[in-house]
Amino acid sequence: MSKRPDNSKESIHDKVREGYAQIARSSGSGCGCGSSCCGAPSPNALAADLGYTESQLANSPADANMGLSCGNPTAIASLKPGETVLDLGSGGGFDVFIAAQAVGPKGRAIGVDMTPEMISKARRNVAEFVESTGLDNVEFRLGEIEHLPVADSSVDVIISNCVINLSPYKQQVWKEIARVLKPGGRVAVSDLALLRPLPKKLKDSVEALVGCVAGAVLVDETRAMAREAGLAEITLATHSESIEAMARESDLQSAIKGLPRGTQISSFVTSLAVSARKPR
Repeated sequence: MSKRPDNSKESIHDKVREGYAQIARSSGSGCGCGSSCCGAPSPNALAADLGYTESQLANSPADANMGLSCGNPTAIASLKPGETVLDLGSGGGFDVFIAAQAVGPKGRAIGVDMTPEMISKARRNVAEFVESTGLDNVEFRLGEIEHLPVADSSVDVIISNCVINLSPYKQQVWKEIARVLKPGGRVAVSDLALLRPLPKKLKDSVEALVGCVAGAVLVDETRAMAREAGLAEITLATHSESIEAMARESDLQSAIKGLPRGTQISSFVTSLAVSARKPR
């Protein structure tokens, strides 16, 4: 009889960290669960399906895109030259490097990740980025998104791509977002959310958790957490086509095996674009 996984919050945190460390060490894509359960075998193909442009892909270090996206937060962020952007769960730095190009030499793009191996990977990509773009405006910090190593009211825009759903302390993440944003600052998050509750067998799967599925919450829960954190002008847009792209370009077999007969991932899970603002 197999031992039931320990689903305490700290155990989940550790599992996620271990999973992404494995991916960083392997220099591959995926979500650290052994079967590349949400990362794309062809990261650029998935990124193109999610709306990243050819120039964005061409000007980012090749090793930065690890196929871990479920949307394109920079597309909804409306980044402006000179702004300071913070990416939560920055991985290999893919969205940080794209944001850095948008904010230009007078702006700053900061990535935070809790996995030392990911931070090391992202920092190794900086030299290639500087050489190809001439920009020296990126920084990567080791830290948890629940306890951001960022000063109060210091960031213009927060982005995140398929990361908040992995945290067992989501309300704390949203409170941290509100803390570090400047008054009037913006949120542009791409994440996974549930359209209806997951089957128990799937929700209990640690592989599905690290694979960006079992950690997701209902769409309305995301709205409530953002509002509780003090954010305003909250808009949520679901994108089922992004989930279909992930399923098409990725190996989601670990998660799909837990679905009821006749259903698919998009029956339960959607890509969610979250926009919000901190009141002035």
